[in-house]
This record gives sequence, structure tokens and C-alpha cells, in this order.
Amino acid sequence: MEIAVAGCGIGGLAAAVFLAREGHRVTLYERFDAPAPVGSGLVLQPVGLEVLEALGLRAKAEALGHPIEALDGRDADTGRRVLDVRYDHGGAGLSGLGIHRATLFSVLFDAAQEAGIAIEPGCTLTGMTDGQMTFARAGEPFTVRADVSVDATGAGSPLSEDPGRALPFGALWATVPAGDDPQPAKLRQTYRGARYMAGILPIGRMPDAPAPQLAIFWSLPRAAYGAWRSAPLSAWKAEAGALWPEFAPHLESIAHHDDLVMAQYRHRTLRRPVKGRCVHLGDSWHATSPQLGQGANMALLDAAALATALGETDDIDAALAEYRRKRIIHIRLYQLISQVFTPLYQSDSDGLALLRDRVLAPSARLPGIRWLLGRMVSGDLILPILP
Repeated sequence: MEIAVAGCGIGGLAAAVFLAREGHRVTLYERFDAPAPVGSGLVLQPVGLEVLEALGLRAKAEALGHPIEALDGRDADTGRRVLDVRYDHGGAGLSGLGIHRATLFSVLFDAAQEAGIAIEPGCTLTGMTDGQMTFARAGEPFTVRADVSVDATGAGSPLSEDPGRALPFGALWATVPAGDDPQPAKLRQTYRGARYMAGILPIGRMPDAPAPQLAIFWSLPRAAYGAWRSAPLSAWKAEAGALWPEFAPHLESIAHHDDLVMAQYRHRTLRRPVKGRCVHLGDSWHATSPQLGQGANMALLDAAALATALGETDDIDAALAEYRRKRIIHIRLYQLISQVFTPLYQSDSDGLALLRDRVLAPSARLPGIRWLLGRMVSGDLILPILP
């Protein structure tokens, strides 16, 4: 089949590689003149690593990333642990992988080139005409005729009829040197209530650089971003260092406001991810906050499910309906969990922070709850469809 994929991100690349290896003629359309990743670090959960395994790319990613065995959250004022989730509580041998988004992009992009996938840069998705995706390049519109069209352009997809709900809090992200000290296999966070949060994620190294790196992040209300940019950077560094002294040394390499990227989040799940023979994939279908660390993993699962469904029948319409069926329960569950958990960590509510620290944190020490949380962060609280 002729398959057109809009969006050269994690989900779009993975889908393109899966489908090209099945013998389909795949073309990727990317709005940038040169395909490149956007963002800092992420965690590949066990389910995401299984998809990379199916693509034959897991070992390459693991050689560059940093293992993550646990999530550790502390109260800034007391040092009390209020988040303690270990992957192996959900099953023996489970772990995540901290990795720079650019590193994961490079692994998938190399696989796409090896598969001979055509990439058309400078093409901005604009809409649909007679069931086919339309683009603009250098101001000139054109329509792409394909048997299957895949929208992997992200949360701001122009094909979405539902923009979703903008979340009040986002986060500042930066990539900084890890230094010479060995990094623990943990995603570490420190909180003061739910208004303040700082985090450190080991992400290994880039393909062309030997030095290990960290992704650091700082929770920030969307409405406060302008004031943050207007204030001296030194004021923010002092505030962040006072919240978490261990955080302060990692800010030394940040010299300008532009060294940090403000990530803003939306929550939505499209009711109709399949429209004719055009399908949504990744954030263009289901967008949410990063609190559960599932975004890239969900996109990888979508890609695997789409390729599996198209390989099960020659009836394209039936295959696309099956793609939705394979993913919908898993997506709805994790969207619901994210919607419940996000205000516990990013909101103006003192009551929710108290509930998190005084009720949920002690409950998390119970064996059954520890197992449940381990499975939840692993991404397979219910089993997704894997290739």
C-alpha cells in the first residue's frame, strides 16, 4: 500500500519503520526543513522498550540511555519520601530507560533511512480534502494520495476537531552535563506542596558525544512564564537552589533563559481517531501531562498496533477499526489515571498535596499497592497490544 505519515517524531518514525518493513511504500512528511527532535529527556517504560525490541532497536537505545529502576520524590522541607515507586515491584527484571529525545529520534531516524523511507521536508499539514491529507510547501498547497494516511503531528494537529483542555501548569526543561559523579538509576523529584516541583533525570549520552547528561525540570504555571522570562535568571536559580540544594549545581551551565524550554501540556482524547482511511497516532490522538511518563511510549504502542492491524487483513477499513480497538482501552485507562494524578503534583491545591503526602504515600508501602504502582509506571497496568 501507499502510506503517508505526517510528522517525523517518535510515533511517526516508529510507524513508518514498522510499515516499511512490512513491504508498504511509506513517505514521511515533515514541516521542518530538516527533521529534528524537540524537547529534552524522557523515560522509555518497559512497554516502550518492548516496542523497540520488536523493531530490533532496543540494544542500541539501551547502549546510549541510562537505566531507571525507581521514581523517588521527597518533601523539600522535611526530606520525607512521598513517592517511592520501583519498577521491579511490578515484576522481576522490569526497569525503565532515561534517554534524550534527540537520542531516541536518532535511533529511529537511522532505522527509517535504512528502510529506504522517503522523507519530504518543509511540508506543513493543513487539512483534509476528499479523505486525503493536504499540505503546504513554500506556500504552495498540494494533496497526497495514499491508501492510508497517518497523522502523527502531535497535540496541535490541524486535523483535530477537539483542541482539548490546556493544563494550568507546564515545566521548564534543560539538558545539562551530568559531571563525573555516577548517577543513581532513579528519576528524582522534590516538592513543596503541589505548586513547586524540581526533578533530575539521568538520560545517558548523545550518539555523537561521550559525556553523560541529565534532564532537569522545574514546574511552572503557564501564566507565570512571561514573568519568569522578565525576571533575572539569578533569581530563579536562587529560588530553585533554596527548594532543593542538590538541584543547584546542575544550574551552573544555564546562562540564559533560552537555555530552558517551556513545555506546555494539554489533555484530550479524540473520540474519532479513525476518519475514513486517515488515522491519528500519538499526541494527535491522546495528549496529556507527562506525570506518568507515558507520552512517547503510548506513541510507540500506537505505531506497533497500527502495523499489526494492517498486517492481519487485506481489508483496510477493518484493519483501521481494529487499530482503534487494540489501543482504546489502554489509552482511556492511562488518560484517566493521568487526569487524576496530575493535580496531586502540579496545582495550587494544598489539600491535594496533603492527600498525596499523608494518605497516598503511606498507602504506597503496602505490598498490593506497590505492585499496582510498579505496573502503572511500567505502562502495562492492563496489557497493551504488542507486536
